[in-house]
Amino acid sequence: MLDSIKTFFTKHATPVASEPAHPAPTEERPDPIQIAACALLLELAHADEEFTDAEQDHIQEALMRHFDLPAAMARELMALAEQERRQAVDLFQFTSLIAEQYDEGQKMVLAEVMWRLVFSDGQLARHEDYLMRKLSGLLGLRPGYLATAKRRAAKPSRR
Repeated sequence: MLDSIKTFFTKHATPVASEPAHPAPTEERPDPIQIAACALLLELAHADEEFTDAEQDHIQEALMRHFDLPAAMARELMALAEQERRQAVDLFQFTSLIAEQYDEGQKMVLAEVMWRLVFSDGQLARHEDYLMRKLSGLLGLRPGYLATAKRRAAKPSRR
């Protein structure tokens, strides 16, 4: 337990002045925003205690589309974000980064992606609905947008 607390503070302590607050993405490590967004998607996928293949495919496709990533990099990002999600004490470290870096339009797109993920297994679990409302507040989305995003995501897409 003490080791995990020590690791948390080592990773999340205030960086020294010579280091950037959010390291630039490299080929070895994706952008922290990408990790944060993916971690939120994974948290939603696990909210009903069942991570289905449809949810996994949905997340991978969303990462490829929204971050312009090849499939292998999207899978790597998912693995890294899953590690971060499991080690996280709460969701604030992810939502605060996104709230700080995303403009309102980007947050709205993320909300729609999250709703589509929730509906990808064909049902809306009570925990998923609660988590979406919680994330909406943490991300600073305008009131009423969550319902609009939910309606858009619930409609079948025309591909």
